[in-house]
Amino acid sequence: MIISVASGKGGTGKTTIATSLALSLDRELQFIDCDVEEPNAHIFLKPEINASETVGLPVPRIDPGRCVLCGHCQEVCAYNAIAVTSLQVLTFPELCHSCGACALLCPQQAIEEIPREIGTLETGALRTFSGRAIRFVHGRLNPKEVATPHLIRQVKARIEPDSLVIMDAPPGTTCPVVQTIKDSHFCILVTEPTPFGFHDLKLIIELLKQIRIPHGVVINRCDIGDRQVESFCEEQQIPVLMRIPFSLDIARMYSRGVALIEADRQYRRKFQEMFEIIEPRALQPDSLQ
Repeated sequence: MIISVASGKGGTGKTTIATSLALSLDRELQFIDCDVEEPNAHIFLKPEINASETVGLPVPRIDPGRCVLCGHCQEVCAYNAIAVTSLQVLTFPELCHSCGACALLCPQQAIEEIPREIGTLETGALRTFSGRAIRFVHGRLNPKEVATPHLIRQVKARIEPDSLVIMDAPPGTTCPVVQTIKDSHFCILVTEPTPFGFHDLKLIIELLKQIRIPHGVVINRCDIGDRQVESFCEEQQIPVLMRIPFSLDIARMYSRGVALIEADRQYRRKFQEMFEIIEPRALQPDSLQ
């Protein structure tokens, strides 16, 4: 079972919810941090990283001894990653989407694909307070890289299909989010009761409806802002899984990398109760709609 934790915007407390849920459950599980542009779950989970590997994308390299400057590679490239001049072929690896069409269709077989490093993938493990094991995986995208979905696919390839998996998604509603949550059995949406939070919550709810993933909402800092989120969830019959009031003490502990359930132990039982609501809906997704 895969439970993803997402948010329409950044800064709502998504990673706080994901890590606290993982630490609260009385079972072994796997934690996957797919927010590869800014991974930070490790700050709160503190896993021991025991393996690291580079992740690359195949990009074209031209053999000038075979190339006749016919221009077929430029014509087939939808992303303008290849330009053919009267003297040579220019390649722009940062624009390449690694579709392989240029190498496949080159009549002279003058193109080979070579790997270009885009980031790293790290795996590790930790023990919770009660001695349970959490296997940990995250990715780190190199600065200036844009191939986020590819690295997310590599991170998700490490999912153990028979395990309970908690997945921290990137914020927003763009391609990296879709790539992360599309195989989930349930998605926890973390929001805040502000106009921005409400606006972006509606966007990601519409996304989840399109790809038919059951979902519920956690309202963080529930005692600020207004009641638009609450009213919307009532109208749409979307379950509010938890409400977390603002706490300066929790914020201070968070800034030091202390998980929510360590900062306030009462939340451990609350996350367990939330999982009891989620589990049957994830196993029988039609029950949510």
